[in-house]
Amino acid sequence: MNRALILEAVAELKRRKLRTGLTLLGMIFGVAAIVAMLAVGEGSKREALRLVAELGLNNVIVESKSIPNDKLKEVRTRSLGLSEADANAALAVVPGAQSVALKKEIKVDQLVYQTNIVTGRAFAVSQSYAEHGGLNVTKGRWFEKEDGETLAPVCVIGARLAKTLFGDLDPIGERVKLNHTWLQVVGVLADRSAGKSEFEGVKLGLDDERLFVPWESGRARFFFTPIEDEADGISLRLDGKVAPDLAARVLQTLIQERHAGADDTNLIVPMGLYRQNQQTQKIFTIVMSSIAAVSLLVGGIGIMNIMLANVLERRREIGLKRALGARRRDVVEQFLAEALVIAVSGALLGLALGVVAAYSIATLASWSVAWSPLSLFIAVAMCVAVGLVFGVFPAKQASMLDPIAALRSDG
Repeated sequence: MNRALILEAVAELKRRKLRTGLTLLGMIFGVAAIVAMLAVGEGSKREALRLVAELGLNNVIVESKSIPNDKLKEVRTRSLGLSEADANAALAVVPGAQSVALKKEIKVDQLVYQTNIVTGRAFAVSQSYAEHGGLNVTKGRWFEKEDGETLAPVCVIGARLAKTLFGDLDPIGERVKLNHTWLQVVGVLADRSAGKSEFEGVKLGLDDERLFVPWESGRARFFFTPIEDEADGISLRLDGKVAPDLAARVLQTLIQERHAGADDTNLIVPMGLYRQNQQTQKIFTIVMSSIAAVSLLVGGIGIMNIMLANVLERRREIGLKRALGARRRDVVEQFLAEALVIAVSGALLGLALGVVAAYSIATLASWSVAWSPLSLFIAVAMCVAVGLVFGVFPAKQASMLDPIAALRSDG
């Protein structure tokens, strides 16, 4: 279609502003629904990946259950609880196991830097914990093997805890007091700002607000009651060649046998949680796609309606053009140009409304938004395609008019 034909179509539609505007609404809402759906869906997918990365997609995790003291004594007659020995056994038995990481929470009575006393959580963790949890150190370093062997009084702190304790000061080399023990800060973690405390019902680390000490140092320097689990959590890293579900079944069987069937642990498979999240997201996408499809269908019917009305109102104009030598193809192109202008205008306005809607939903529901150029192109292309498809029938109807009958009509 040439530029003159498009300009003529724009001029013709401007003459009927109200009718054109009402016709555009269906296309606008349809495209807006698609754009918002794709943006929120993509954002949700990326957010899920980011959140589950804290657990590790290639990890299988065993956590100790929180059991009331009166029942815990009974459980301890059969099971000594989660331990480092369980971790070593899992590493030896579970297929595809590459490495293991341990963590144990330290009860914090006080966490002090000079006169600054803050609340926080502290954990003794093995050297491989950072790799398993996807932790990155922005200042200083993570724990080295020597730190554990010498029971070094060192710690690594999360970004937000560093800000709370030290403000704008550089924490590296400074000393903080955790309960009765002085620790030297050797590293600060990158700020991950997860924003959510759980994913699919599983608590996330919120490591930005935590203090970490080497596993051996923590176990030796801080007090733990004999009835406690030696470890609160064991993370098993897989090589990617073995399905996490298979590894999880082996690990679950191993722990049950070692704990004499006591129900004192929970098994977490991050990959399974991610699949569950994506299944929920798929249902959401199907529902939203159906709504968007109905909106586009209504918009397409609106285009057909206005084009048929235009054909009836412009019968004499069409007859005059045909009488002056216009081909049927020229008439078809004229009306398709008008349908195209409506579709493109609806797509662009819908695109803008969809962006606003996506950010509004994200703000109100605390969801994430992410944009994919391909998804935006698909939304616009679908709108234009619907507009043209529904414009074909009226255009052909116009081209089939008898020139003499059209000239004699009152339209």
